[in-house]
Amino acid sequence: MRVNVRVGRRPQLTGFRAVATVAVSAALVVPLAAAPTSANTIHESAAVRESVAVRDSAAAGPRTLAASRQQRTVETRAHLRQLARKLVAEGVPGVIVRVDDGHGRPIEISEQAAWTKKDHRLRADDEVREASNTKTVMATLVLQLVAEHRLALTDPVDKWLPGKVRNGGAITLRMLLNHTSGLFDYTEDPALAPALTGRDSHVWTSAEILSLVSGHPALFEPGAEWSYSNTNYIAIGAVLEKATGKNLASLVRDRITGPLGLRHTFYATGSAWHDRHAHGYEPDAAHMPPDVPDEFRNYAGPQHDDHVDVTGDYGTAAGADAAIVSTAGDWSRFYGALMSGRLLPAAQLAEMRTTVPEGGPGDPDELGYGLGIETAKTDCGTVWDHVGVVPGYATYNVTDATGRRTAAFFFATSTLGRQAHQTGAALMDAVHCAMFD
Repeated sequence: MRVNVRVGRRPQLTGFRAVATVAVSAALVVPLAAAPTSANTIHESAAVRESVAVRDSAAAGPRTLAASRQQRTVETRAHLRQLARKLVAEGVPGVIVRVDDGHGRPIEISEQAAWTKKDHRLRADDEVREASNTKTVMATLVLQLVAEHRLALTDPVDKWLPGKVRNGGAITLRMLLNHTSGLFDYTEDPALAPALTGRDSHVWTSAEILSLVSGHPALFEPGAEWSYSNTNYIAIGAVLEKATGKNLASLVRDRITGPLGLRHTFYATGSAWHDRHAHGYEPDAAHMPPDVPDEFRNYAGPQHDDHVDVTGDYGTAAGADAAIVSTAGDWSRFYGALMSGRLLPAAQLAEMRTTVPEGGPGDPDELGYGLGIETAKTDCGTVWDHVGVVPGYATYNVTDATGRRTAAFFFATSTLGRQAHQTGAALMDAVHCAMFD
């Protein structure tokens, strides 16, 4: 498992949760450097605070409770900032953290390495590449069309893309959305490496990607197993355009960002970013971890401080699987609208939350993937979330079932060292507990 090469593959940030809540992947279970506060301490502190709050709530007046909450917020902000600074010290060029517990103003933090400031002054409300978080938006669009009786989750892919997808007569739209199609993940094909690393300006279309994937055997029979594949959402994007006669950028604007007033969220069709767009970085070839395949060791872009600025890269292959740009605040509002039923009728929201298991027997997180969103049980509550990874950008967005509590973090790289893996695990754990505090 890596956090540094593949585009938006679901396992890439699962490792953070795995380490934080007792491991899904042994690949990320590495020795933990001494840290000021452990993940267990976070859980114990949260539990103690909750029990004290429950015990005292009957006797305490509103002013006392408000002061207590304010003090907890101060402590939480300090702890999250400590973790963000630790990540920067461990080699992450930039970190954004945002937590909204549904009470008062959200906690917003940004930290960055000194050498990156000449490129961009990182702010908590900067626009970032949301990568595979795009899948939640695409699934929402599909379910809106299902509610309008323009699509059906049982539709075979061949109904909309005849002959374009291997096993298209047996694969349904539901299977694409929940990653049970068995389709090969196009980001695993070395032919895409030049585009994914910014060394090739060719813009891969969905038709070209699906044609490339058709040359690979299926991983399993449709519906038989679960395997995360970005190809699924390339096909979903093509279905959306075929069913509506509109391009994806227009669909996102007309059905999601426009109605919700998300002024800093859009479906990117190139690499021309706004001034508020955070820069992303990858190690240069000499400092890339040794296990990275040769085709992913050389990124195009300005070089300095042992890194390559890849902000202008990856406009050539990101599509319905990874193209959306947003901010932590905008995504919080999107999750709030989604979970509260503003974007989907109850029946379609229930379909989105109908999950298939990701992990094998004994999975401690009880990970489940629905339609463009996943769920997990954490020590502090059940969450709905998604992660996204593209070169230079790693994002994690999470909400509770109501959409009133949300959190997000962003790393200005997709390549983490061993210590940063562990600190990233602690940060994921901390934002979960802060969200439910």
